[in-house]
Amino acid sequence: MSILGNRVVRKEDPRFLTVGGTYCDDLRDERLAGAGYVTFVRSTMAHARLLSVDTSEAAKAPGVVGVYTFDDIGLPAVPGIILLNQEMKRPPLATGKVRFVGEPIAAIVTEHRYQGEDAAELVFVDYDPLPVVVDAEEAAKDEVVLHEEAGTNVAMRLGEPFDEHFFDGCEVVVSERILNHRVGIAPLEVRSSAAAWDGDRLHVWQATQMPQGSRDAYQMLLGLEPGQVHLIAPDVGGGFGAKTGVSGEDLVTAWLARHLDRPMRWTETRTENMLAMGHGRGQIQRVTIGGSRDGKVEAYRLEIIADSGAYCAFGGMLPFMTRLMTTGVYAIPKAESSSVSVTTNTCPTVAYRGAGRPEAAAAIERAMDLFAAEIGMDPVEVRRKNLVPADAFPFTTAAGTTYDTGDYQRALDLALEASGYQELRAEQQRRRAAGDTHQLGIGVSVYVEVTGGPYAGNEVAKVEITPDGGARVYTGTSPHGQGHVTSWSMLASEELGIPIDRIEVIHGDTDLVPVGGGTAGSRSLQLGGAAVHQASIELVDLAKQRAADALEANPDDIVLDKLDGRLHVAGTPSAGKTWAELAAAEPLVVETTFQAGSATFPFGAHVAVVDVDTETGKVTVERMVTVDDAGRIINPLIVEGQRHGGIAQGIAQALCEEIVYDEDGNLLTSTLADFTFISAAELPSFELVPMETPTTTNPLGAKGIGESGTIGGTPAVQSAVIDAVSHLGIRHIDMPLTPRRVWEALNR
Repeated sequence: MSILGNRVVRKEDPRFLTVGGTYCDDLRDERLAGAGYVTFVRSTMAHARLLSVDTSEAAKAPGVVGVYTFDDIGLPAVPGIILLNQEMKRPPLATGKVRFVGEPIAAIVTEHRYQGEDAAELVFVDYDPLPVVVDAEEAAKDEVVLHEEAGTNVAMRLGEPFDEHFFDGCEVVVSERILNHRVGIAPLEVRSSAAAWDGDRLHVWQATQMPQGSRDAYQMLLGLEPGQVHLIAPDVGGGFGAKTGVSGEDLVTAWLARHLDRPMRWTETRTENMLAMGHGRGQIQRVTIGGSRDGKVEAYRLEIIADSGAYCAFGGMLPFMTRLMTTGVYAIPKAESSSVSVTTNTCPTVAYRGAGRPEAAAAIERAMDLFAAEIGMDPVEVRRKNLVPADAFPFTTAAGTTYDTGDYQRALDLALEASGYQELRAEQQRRRAAGDTHQLGIGVSVYVEVTGGPYAGNEVAKVEITPDGGARVYTGTSPHGQGHVTSWSMLASEELGIPIDRIEVIHGDTDLVPVGGGTAGSRSLQLGGAAVHQASIELVDLAKQRAADALEANPDDIVLDKLDGRLHVAGTPSAGKTWAELAAAEPLVVETTFQAGSATFPFGAHVAVVDVDTETGKVTVERMVTVDDAGRIINPLIVEGQRHGGIAQGIAQALCEEIVYDEDGNLLTSTLADFTFISAAELPSFELVPMETPTTTNPLGAKGIGESGTIGGTPAVQSAVIDAVSHLGIRHIDMPLTPRRVWEALNR
């Protein structure tokens, strides 16, 4: 019987639930003995020239080892990733000017952590204030330019000029400006790193999703040779896309460790995390949709202004992913899109769970609702009329994206059936007829996203047999809550016949796993898991050859008895070798690279049911019914956990979580008292409907699942809230749908 597809309890959990994880700030490695603590002085202004930075008083404060500015460390400013404006360079510490509140200006090293906070108050920064621009639409006018060298705030443009006749022939054309607002990443573990120089090599511990990529960044930015940086990712308390690189603070901490020849530690505060780690989303969209009154959509246009923040981080690139998924699950004959990414005097935007795909789904789903309202048709029927049919895959959209496999109609039908859609509509009509103050809203979204991509990817794995007959798996992925240790053990056990409790999974140490792509973009199972699967198969083949040599038999006659853990001659069980015996004779290890044929495209349908108090604007999510098809499921328990997390974050963006700046660029949501982080109290029990449509791009048939909930959940909840009050003439309300915003819409 196969272990795959079974609800296997996570191997990781006993440690996390008893002694707890070992996070970067928990490290007690002997190489960090006597470490100094790094504290950063941060800008209190959003845009200003730095006339001077006086560190003299801070340098004399108790416990201060040294105070360092940009001129002291000599590390260059670096441009953003390729395709973004390369003149918009970011220094590790501000030089010449500051561009957002929270930007680091100086680094203080102290004997104890608390001393750094006191000393930072003694650094005097003389600012020459400059005009501030926090609104992306205003930034696009280039009236206040952040990077003089660039001469513009435009970090990237994508798309060709629009066709002025694009909607000719459409009976109905609807357009709307939509805000996909900024949200905080808010991982439970804030950013943290530590470093030690041993005279030849730099040892770095960092809370990162991509250990190998971070190692390479340290080597390049610090001018070190390949092999001179050893990076370890300990337990990581949440990443969500924002812990994929090396921050300026990480880099300075490592530089100080080498420069002072003393170990260094840095862990930010929660307010620093909200100010400077990075924010998600941040798009202003205009959707225009046209079609016939019978519900057929004929043309769709998406225009994007993306807020990159003060520097070109990954957020500036995200419109590429949004445009890739322009038409969603719909077979729209014509589609065009354009985007402009601009800099503003705010914290840079970064990848955040879904990274560009939730923005695309929110836009097209909102457009479908607007179109349905305009023609007076049930939004479900409009969707049904336009879905890509199941027999059309692989399907290439009008945006040029080719989807691997899908059955969008079935996903929608399953979600509607599980929710009792017709009964919900009947209850809605009853409340409306009675004039209830509590109105019922039903929102439906059908989504598709891209994972393991946007194009074909690869990942490495190594599997070896230990002397006691167990197995050790080395993986280039790096978990931070996804359950890799359990899933990878299951995949190896399936091929080797070794129980999962005798399989060890090694990750996150670049000396032990020098090559790897890390964990992001829902790539892990379909690439990293497929690599473990492939290595395990190759290891069995190698073991059969070794057993054949030892038994003087033909390799084709050797079979693996998974129950007994023996390889023997077919029909002669007594003539065999155990895994331990084979490993004792000669190391038994295989290392392999799995190459995917293409990206995969998970999909699903969500139905949100909400109660809206029309007197106060308060929204209560009463039900959340979801179908999230991620191809073949290896462990339903882990998949359900991923779905729960994604759906919760999707609801959170729709209802409450929002990053807010004032007109001077001050962050008004810098603590978890101000940033309304969602909790279990605001969420219903999710109703998860299973569905599996395997992909053909990897042997597991698996697609990504970690981000799907955020992609389907947000538009479903937004749609439900608007639906609850649509009979009062309301067509659109921007997120987040806070009580105040809903109340204002009702009272307009």
